[in-house]
Amino acid sequence: MNSRQRRGVILLILSAVCALAAFAGVLSVINDAESKVGPEVTAYRLKTNVEPYKPLSTAQFEKIEMPDRWLSDNAVRNLREIDGKIAVTALKKGSLLQSDMIVAQPALQPGQQEVAIMIDAATGVAGKITPNSTVNVYATFEGEREGAPDQSKIIVTNAKVLDVGDLTPLQPDADDRTREATEAVPITFALSAIDAQRITYAESFAKRVRLALVAPGETGTVPDQDRTYELAKDK
Repeated sequence: MNSRQRRGVILLILSAVCALAAFAGVLSVINDAESKVGPEVTAYRLKTNVEPYKPLSTAQFEKIEMPDRWLSDNAVRNLREIDGKIAVTALKKGSLLQSDMIVAQPALQPGQQEVAIMIDAATGVAGKITPNSTVNVYATFEGEREGAPDQSKIIVTNAKVLDVGDLTPLQPDADDRTREATEAVPITFALSAIDAQRITYAESFAKRVRLALVAPGETGTVPDQDRTYELAKDK
């Protein structure tokens, strides 16, 4: 091997070493970037605006991949989570889908209506009423005329609770200075048309509306003669 050939071999070896060094550098940069960004996971982004309380479908979303560390804990990572769900508020195109944006559709039966009323926190079953609970609704009314006794009435029996809202401060009416500010909870029921009228009337005109939690599995109703109570008639 002459000197020219030896120089060629040396140059080839140096080129190979440089190539390996460059490749190692690229791998180092990639590994460093991956260590900072982390593994990628699936998320879903809205392809269009969605109106509140509208049923959701898979066609409204597109699947994307993004670093796990950039997603919030409540990000939806499986589109099957939207089955039977509706949007709780207006959803904007381009937003990432999160579990707190959706709720289950109201479980209404034929002939039922969804009705929400405010229940005084002091007269409800504090902390024990949850969605799917069954309650009886009591209301107390002043006597219909002067001197007539006040009455307590069971106005709705076995009312199904669909949703329990957050505790909300209430201020007394401007024309009712004797009533102090209080706190109430919005309770949403699934009711027949007549029961919806009864509970709405009670919220508007009763002195107090109270919920009585019914034991799980209990389906009995209260006889008509036992639905009205007056202290004077109590034996």
